[in-house]
Amino acid sequence: MTFHSSESSDDLKRQIVKLKKINRALMSRVERSVDSQFNAFSLFETAIALDHQVRRRTQELQQAMRSIEKAKTQAEAASSLKSTFAASVGHDLLQPLNAARLALSALSEMQAGPEGGSLIDQVDRCLVTLEDLIRTLLDLSKLDAGVMQPEIRSFELNDVMEPLAREFAHFARKRGLKLKIFATRSTVRSDPSMLRRILQNLLANALRYTSHGGVLVGVRRRGTNILVQVCDTGPGVPEDRREAIFQEFQRAHSDIPGQNGFGLAFGLGLAIVRRFAQVLGHPVSLASRVGRGSTFSVLIPLSEEAAPPPAPAPQLANYPNRIAGAKILVIENEPEVSEAMLLLLERWGCDVAVATSGAEAVEKLRVLAHPPQIVIADLHLNNGELGPEAVRAARRACGQEIPALLVTADHSPRAEEIARRERLEMLLKPVRPAELRSLLAFLLT
Repeated sequence: MTFHSSESSDDLKRQIVKLKKINRALMSRVERSVDSQFNAFSLFETAIALDHQVRRRTQELQQAMRSIEKAKTQAEAASSLKSTFAASVGHDLLQPLNAARLALSALSEMQAGPEGGSLIDQVDRCLVTLEDLIRTLLDLSKLDAGVMQPEIRSFELNDVMEPLAREFAHFARKRGLKLKIFATRSTVRSDPSMLRRILQNLLANALRYTSHGGVLVGVRRRGTNILVQVCDTGPGVPEDRREAIFQEFQRAHSDIPGQNGFGLAFGLGLAIVRRFAQVLGHPVSLASRVGRGSTFSVLIPLSEEAAPPPAPAPQLANYPNRIAGAKILVIENEPEVSEAMLLLLERWGCDVAVATSGAEAVEKLRVLAHPPQIVIADLHLNNGELGPEAVRAARRACGQEIPALLVTADHSPRAEEIARRERLEMLLKPVRPAELRSLLAFLLT
């Protein structure tokens, strides 16, 4: 009995141990299952949270994109407005300036005294300075608005440099400076108007700040490029100012007034140089020694093409005094400009009729005893009418192809294209009276 009880007890113990193992195994399996379910739930919760974050970030990104698109639209509108504003303001500013130049020229012919002549010359220099400042500010505005694009073509570099040599020879002599510009037959690829402005500003800057010695413009070949260097014997540029002088309203020497026949120095000349050079892709560099002088260099690509032959220019100087008694029709919508033009032309002995539009010109032509020999028309008239339209109306009324001249404060390529398409001569406002007189004499021939 004891033996069987002992065996039964051992069996029970073994079964208990076995059951404990089974229990532990089951508990471990249950725990693993619970952990697995918990992890899956955590992953599910994480996925939900991430989905919410993605949705929120997507909404934020879409909102940011809408803001960027709105800002882009506003920037484009602002740029368009700026370009329109620049063109409009330029036209409006140059109109009274043109009237002042014409009236001043008429006044100079009335004033015979030396004292009055000196004052007239002073006013004329001030007007030239004002004109240059307006043009520079307008150019900067157009560059900022992206509406001034270069017209790259092949041309002889001398086509730009020779007129500059003539233009600055007087100023150099007046200051007692030597000016030497070496000629070259090299053909380059650039925008001739922009390149001329770059070299013009570099020359003006050199002559303005040079008090003794002179200015030399040299040309050297550098591989497939031409290096144009403007060297002066001026005060030089300190190293810490060499970058600043290419920024707007910055000058190397604030103690030099810079009048000297060039008008006030506003610190815009070199800013235009750099801005135009960047647009053209012409690197500009500066080497300078304080007290010894400076050398500004412009690198211009050579052209593999031959430059087209220049169009023969009218020899205006051959027709200086042949306008007395000429019958001229002026079509101008600005009262101040038409009055100044009338005064000047009458001082030159011309018989002048004035109209503000093509229709008014036709009405006046009906009562005139003789048709006009020349029509001078503003490019932009009232109510969107263009000068060539008014010229065509006047020609139809007279039944003949009367020589015509456009004058405009619009300095855009579009204005040049209109004049070229209509085969009309064109002068830009402010009109230089001597140039107007020579061109009128030429047209009368």
